[in-house]
Amino acid sequence: MNFNRKNYSNEELITIYEALVKPRMFEEKMLILLRQGRISKWFSGIGQEAISVGATLALEENEYILPMHRNLGVFSTRKIGWDRLFAQFQGKEYGFTKGRDRSFHFGTNEHHIVGMISHLGPQLAVASGIGLADMLDKQEKTVLVFSGDGGASEGDFHEALNVAAVWNLPVIFVIENNGYGLSTPSNQQFKFKHFIDKGPAYGIDALQVDGNNVLEVYDTISQAAKSIRANPKPILIEALTFRMRGHEEASGTKYVPKELMDKWAEKDPIENYERYLIKEKVLSKKKVTEIREEIKKEIEAGLQIAYDKPLPVPSLDQEYSDMYKAHNQEVVEATGSTSEKRFVDAISDGLRQSMEKHPELVLMGQDIADYGGVFKVTEGFLNDFGSDRVRNTPLCESAIVGIGLGMSIRGKKTMVEMQFADFVTCGFNQIVNNLAKSHYRWGQNADVVVRMPTGAGVAAGPFHSQSNEAWFFHTPGLKIVYPSNPRDAKGLLCAAVEDPNPVMFFEHKVMYRSVSEEIPDDYYTVEIGKAAKAMDGEDVSIITYGMGVRWAVDYCTENDIEADIIDLRTLLPWDKDAVKETVEKTGKVVVLHEDCLTGGIGGEIAAWISEYCFENLDAPVKRVGSLDTPVPFAPVLEEQFLPKDRMVLAINELLEY
Repeated sequence: MNFNRKNYSNEELITIYEALVKPRMFEEKMLILLRQGRISKWFSGIGQEAISVGATLALEENEYILPMHRNLGVFSTRKIGWDRLFAQFQGKEYGFTKGRDRSFHFGTNEHHIVGMISHLGPQLAVASGIGLADMLDKQEKTVLVFSGDGGASEGDFHEALNVAAVWNLPVIFVIENNGYGLSTPSNQQFKFKHFIDKGPAYGIDALQVDGNNVLEVYDTISQAAKSIRANPKPILIEALTFRMRGHEEASGTKYVPKELMDKWAEKDPIENYERYLIKEKVLSKKKVTEIREEIKKEIEAGLQIAYDKPLPVPSLDQEYSDMYKAHNQEVVEATGSTSEKRFVDAISDGLRQSMEKHPELVLMGQDIADYGGVFKVTEGFLNDFGSDRVRNTPLCESAIVGIGLGMSIRGKKTMVEMQFADFVTCGFNQIVNNLAKSHYRWGQNADVVVRMPTGAGVAAGPFHSQSNEAWFFHTPGLKIVYPSNPRDAKGLLCAAVEDPNPVMFFEHKVMYRSVSEEIPDDYYTVEIGKAAKAMDGEDVSIITYGMGVRWAVDYCTENDIEADIIDLRTLLPWDKDAVKETVEKTGKVVVLHEDCLTGGIGGEIAAWISEYCFENLDAPVKRVGSLDTPVPFAPVLEEQFLPKDRMVLAINELLEY
């Protein structure tokens, strides 16, 4: 292994050596604790330390790094105390996740680190979001994110690199190529020979380094970072290395040929660098012993502190309150002039006024800039707010949602428009595992609104007509809003943007140009989590939302039925008080939604009513939803699919009960 010290002083070379030894010695202690049953799992980075350490030293301390589970050197080089690291791995309250997540699944803004989730790829886009925020703020910074060779097979890898390249984002993508994804060798993961072959395909520079040569890693990334700070653009760096232990300790290394292990053992990053420094008389064996003894003392002291820290004390209040960033909404009352606006105009109005109110708000979505979006919600926004804040995106839903989380980390707000609600499946993992869980895991809120044109009734077939709110209703950490009229649409959208937590905002396509009403011209908000009454009556309660409100109101008005129609407006959290009040009032309940019947939100509401309002019921609770089929294309089939006729039957059955 050839080391080139260039102009680095002896002190700099020793600093690099100390940083390199620390994660190795910490891991050796962790392996002992694992055998003793003091920790439950460990992912080894032995043999790969030079990449983490070299990369971290190459960046400025206030530049973000997004590590993986073999990048202990990032955490130790950023000077996170051993005590807190031990506490984190032991599930202690003193760790970074209050015992809620394991190993390196945490972030710390104090140290400018954002940890991974087990799905590996999503953090690549989060790094792009941090980079975009820095670029918009004209900060001369770079962001560095790690991926393994196995994780780079995921679609998130392609999406993140593609968007970073198109937008010239200041991100260094480091691919740790250790030859295996768990036990699967590279030739079963990908066909190409090296990851640097991918750079030209994305239109970005790609470099390759000996990942076991800490000086080569440090120098290469230092130069890349310097270049990016002056001229923002992504760079891909492939670091060739090898993992000397199992994917995690229980898996072992029997699948690795012995000759391959022996070959890479000779390239140990610490032993080779230590020999080099001794040969160059930068270090002596005595100094090596002193350095290691001092590190050992620090590790043992940190471990003792962690041992003395208590385990978390279970608290229901704390578990629930930590799901969201605290936000006490102050409703902005509607004042001033009014004018008639269609549903689509109300959405556009609310979004425009939110852009004016929140200069940190950035809009992202397919065709939302020059074209104004397929439903023309953002028409004219590009001219008014500029291309930095109104951003056309590639067809990379996962990356764009992940970028939203990255932007949140840097204090931005984002609105992500799904062209159709159906397409959210392509960003599903980012929403349910990153946005929804981030604040609960390590206190980082996701200030992202995902707008979703939804629903059937326009003969658009199975892939442009789905009602998929129930998918997210099951995910703690999200909020779900679904207005039924222009006034609520504007006020709830403005409130959703104000809210620092992730909000899924559903807009029924049929309403866009078919529903109009007088609404305030000025900015106002509507309370999230509070239902409204669309009709007041004594005969029967109809609990619904979205198009269900319009179907119920129209039918009951036309047939002189005195129904108590509750428009939930917010589905997560839903207004239990309003539901309880209407059940007590009428004793007869229809729960109606456009979504398919099985597994729909109505089932949860009906179950809750049965559990908490049973004594007030005068008849069985009726659930009404669409057929349990995909949404058909032909209008006559779509009409049968939708629940309007079944709603009529349910209402009349209850009236006669």
